[in-house]
Amino acid sequence: MAPAHEHPQGLDDAAAQAWGKVPEVTLWFWIIKIAATTLGETAGDSVTMSMHLGYAVGTAIFAALFVAAVSAQIAARRYHPFLFWGVIVATTTAGTTLADLLDRSLGIGYLGGSALLLAALLGTLWLWHRTLGSVDVAAIASRKAEVFYWATVMFSQTLGTALGDWMADGKTGLGLGYQRGAIVFGVGLGFVAAAYFRTRISRVALFWMAFILTRPLGAMVGDFLDKPRADGGLELSRYLATAVLAAFIVVCIAVLPQRAERRPAPAA
Repeated sequence: MAPAHEHPQGLDDAAAQAWGKVPEVTLWFWIIKIAATTLGETAGDSVTMSMHLGYAVGTAIFAALFVAAVSAQIAARRYHPFLFWGVIVATTTAGTTLADLLDRSLGIGYLGGSALLLAALLGTLWLWHRTLGSVDVAAIASRKAEVFYWATVMFSQTLGTALGDWMADGKTGLGLGYQRGAIVFGVGLGFVAAAYFRTRISRVALFWMAFILTRPLGAMVGDFLDKPRADGGLELSRYLATAVLAAFIVVCIAVLPQRAERRPAPAA
C-alpha cells in the first residue's frame, strides 16, 4: 500500500481532505521527534554559543526560520514529511534560544521561565479546546486548528528547554545533571507509554503528555553531548553533533514508513 500522503492521480479534493497534514503517531514518529528535539538543542547552542551571536540574535534568526517554515506548512494542501519535520526542527531551535533568552538574559530564571511557559502552554491548549472543541491532532481540519497546533508545539518545545535546564543545573535548579535528568524524563515517558497500553486514560491527553516530555529529554541529551566535561557533558563539537543528528533525521524521514494521520469521518 502506498503511503497515505501519496494520493492516486485524479483523487478529488473531498477524498484528499480525509487525510491530515501531520504524520500518523507511530514508534517512528517518536524516534524522529526525540532526535529533532536533541538537534534543536545542539543547533541552538551552535548559533548562540559557538558562533557567539547571543540569545537575542539566535532567537531572531530561528524565529524567522520558524515563521517561514510554518507558513509553508499551513499553506500546503497535503502532508509533506520533510516540510513537517522541518517545522518541528524550527520549533526546537527557536524554543532552545528563546528559553535561554528568558531564563538567562532576562533574568527570569529556570523555574520562573518554566512556570511562565507552562502557563502559556496550558492556556493555549485550553483556548484551542474551547474554540474548536478538541485538541486531537487527528481532528486538525482548518487553518485555525493548525495555528493552535503549532502554537502549542512551540510553547511545549520552549518549555522543554527551560524545564531540562532547571532539572540539570546545580546552582539554581535541582542539580540532577544531564544523565540523571534524561533518565527522569525517560522514565516519565515510560509511564505514559504504560498508561497508553494498560489504562483508558484519554489518548489525546497521553499524546500531549508524551509530546511535552520528549522535549526536555532531547534537551538533556543534547546538553550532555555538547556541554563541557566540567559541567557533566561530553564536550563534543556542537557542529558535528548537529550535522550527525540532522543526517540521522533525514535518513529516518526518507527510509522509515510514514503516512499522514487520517481524519475521523464526520458524523452522519
